[in-house]
Parts: sequence; C-alpha cells; structure tokens
Amino acid sequence: MEDKLIIGGIDVKSRLFLGTGKFPANKMIPEVIKKSGSQVVTVALRRIDFDSEEENMLNFIPEGCILMPNTSGARNADEAIRIARLARAAGCGNWIKIEVISDNKYLLPDNFETLKATETLAKEGFIVLPYMSPDLMAAKRMRDAGAAAVMPLGAPIGTNKGLKTKELVKILIDEINLPIIVDAGLGKPSEAAEAMELGAAAVLVNTAVATAGDPVIMAEAFSLAVDAGRKAYLSGPGAVKEYAEASSPLTGFLT
Repeated sequence: MEDKLIIGGIDVKSRLFLGTGKFPANKMIPEVIKKSGSQVVTVALRRIDFDSEEENMLNFIPEGCILMPNTSGARNADEAIRIARLARAAGCGNWIKIEVISDNKYLLPDNFETLKATETLAKEGFIVLPYMSPDLMAAKRMRDAGAAAVMPLGAPIGTNKGLKTKELVKILIDEINLPIIVDAGLGKPSEAAEAMELGAAAVLVNTAVATAGDPVIMAEAFSLAVDAGRKAYLSGPGAVKEYAEASSPLTGFLT
C-alpha cells in the first residue's frame, strides 16, 4: 500500500516532526535528529551573537532537513507575518509554522490572528502550517485561506500532558481534507502512537524529547511509536465491542 505524506508538493518521508528548543546543548541536536529520522525540523528566529557558533541553530541542522521556522513570540498576525518574511529573507525557505500567542499564562494560540497571517502568507507563496486550538470552523477557514496542513495542539505547549484534545482532533481528521499534524503537549511515545492511530498525518514533538533524561534515545522511541501508530491506523483496527467474545470458538473441544 502506497502511503505518502505530501505537503506543499513535497513528499515528506518521516511523520515525526522535531522542534529544536530546550535542549541542554545544541551540539546534541544532530544526533537527536538522526535517531528520530525527522525530515522536518522547526527553528525559531532569535537575535544571536555571530561570533558564537553555539548560538546559531542552523549550524546544527543536518543537510537534507526541511527547515520550518516558527513565528514564536508573535502576538498578532502582523508580527507573525514580519517574522515569516525575515525567515525567508534569511534563507530558511518557504515553510513556516504560524504561531500567534498573546495569552501568557496558558500559551494558547489565537485562531483569529493565526487565520489572518495564514491568508496573507499563503498568498505570498509560503507553505503555511498554522498551529491552532482544535476548532472545526477555524480549521476550515485556515484550509480555505491556503494552509498546507493544520496543526492542532494536543495539550498546552510544553506541558507533556498528552492528547487531551483527542475528540476534537479526531473531528478535524474526519472533516478536514488536509494533513492534520498534532503539535504541542505530547509527552510520551505512546501518546504520539495514539495520535497516529486516530489518523493524524504526523506529530510534532519538542519538549518531550529535549527534556528527557536521554534525548537521543527518546527521539528514537518517538520515531518507532509514530511508525507503529501509522501502521496500526492503516491496518484498520478491529471494532470495539460491549461484551466479551472468545478468541477461539467455543465448540469442538476435546473431551
């Protein structure tokens, strides 16, 4: 069975997207990416000291990865658009994760401002992946505005709480004819597998890997879980039943 993930006309081989924040040291990132098998890697634009190689994240991203800058720090659509344009001018390509957050307590995305940024940047030729609270109408509007995929949160960002928005994410998977990529909140490989078993096209993980005792091994664990979850989804899991049913027929016993 052919099973491809196409985003912005690109055949994405790995369904595990990886963030690059919070790692104890940037020098471990190449090995983490290698073990994860990730092809799409997110980066945040920040002011850096050009005399310090450790500060420049791009020094640690292996060749062949698709860079997906995010607009972290944007509080409205205008700021997100400005960051996206700066990222492209800096040579980071056309992929952009729209992240608009004005809520400083729960860090929940602003779907309205995200939609505005999505519409503008899609018209400018960006491959736009909006990070959003899982709302069906908002997702439909982002799709219609030109989003290449939709990225609903699994739980508030950085919490490692798991797939708390499961029912809402499933609605998006069922109703939106775009890749649905679960982003934020997944804390364990089993939770990534759960998202994939629902039919998510991919997951994006950062905190769960970066803050693990061994980020390299955790990255590999997430990779295996994502593959397992996808295969389980494609296999067509059996129906859930109300009552017990014997695995072996209850006739023909030896007496």
